[in-house]
Amino acid sequence: MPYNPTNRPARIIDAHLHFQPKNPHFDAIAHTAGHENTVRHVEQTYRDLSIAHGVVMGNREMTTEWHTYPPMLSFCAGIHQHALDPGNSAAALEACEVQLTNPQCVGIKLYAGYCALPLMDKAYIPYYELAERYSKPVAIHMGVTASPYALLKFCHPLLIDEAAVRFPSVQFVMCHFGNPWLMDAAAVLEKNDNVAADLSGLLAGRVDLGEYRVRLHGYMDQLRTWIAYVERYDAFMFGTDWPLVNLDEYIQFVSELIPQEHWDAVFYGNARRVYQLSDLPG
Repeated sequence: MPYNPTNRPARIIDAHLHFQPKNPHFDAIAHTAGHENTVRHVEQTYRDLSIAHGVVMGNREMTTEWHTYPPMLSFCAGIHQHALDPGNSAAALEACEVQLTNPQCVGIKLYAGYCALPLMDKAYIPYYELAERYSKPVAIHMGVTASPYALLKFCHPLLIDEAAVRFPSVQFVMCHFGNPWLMDAAAVLEKNDNVAADLSGLLAGRVDLGEYRVRLHGYMDQLRTWIAYVERYDAFMFGTDWPLVNLDEYIQFVSELIPQEHWDAVFYGNARRVYQLSDLPG
């Protein structure tokens, strides 16, 4: 149904963003999307748009000074290629465990594709075991990458299937719904109850949604089709990939993909459950 700005999700959790104030690269991306890359701007925008909380996908070092966030944000500890290299693996795993004891740390983030390893490589196994021990979800980059040097064969959504089967007590999150492999992503979600998906990063920059609906109607139809195919609206979470998108426009975009009766689950309740944000209202 067409989006009505007076009829929008009443409460929202942004289940996937990146947050690096005073980073010139992020400053430029935020400006392109019509935002400012500052704590004050994000706090005000969250209030304006009824966004109660956000989950930062950590793409910086795991030392504590890099992960100090305002109260409206939690974060996932990011695991990068250097952490998986044999010479660094023990220290990186220890650092990740320290982060998981931080109340603001709500999970682990893997950068498949950016890291040139399959998801069941022995370097990843200790992180799944750590997530299992701490009862934290593992979010995994899936689908197209921002870097031409990343390898797509390592971030195809079918690769999550084996991890989900081998670690049935771990909650996995397929970031970006595995876009553009939507059919395969839907199959993984439909099969595995311990896999959810966030709907972040499906657009970039500012978008004239009226023109976009016409020009890329096939893409939007595919998204609706494969989201509906899963028949598990409890498996999808709203996310933005801030600062990549304009938050108001992206809420509108995702609202048009999800039937209104499932808005509260997709925009709020599912992320609250998956990331165990118990301090937020139920």
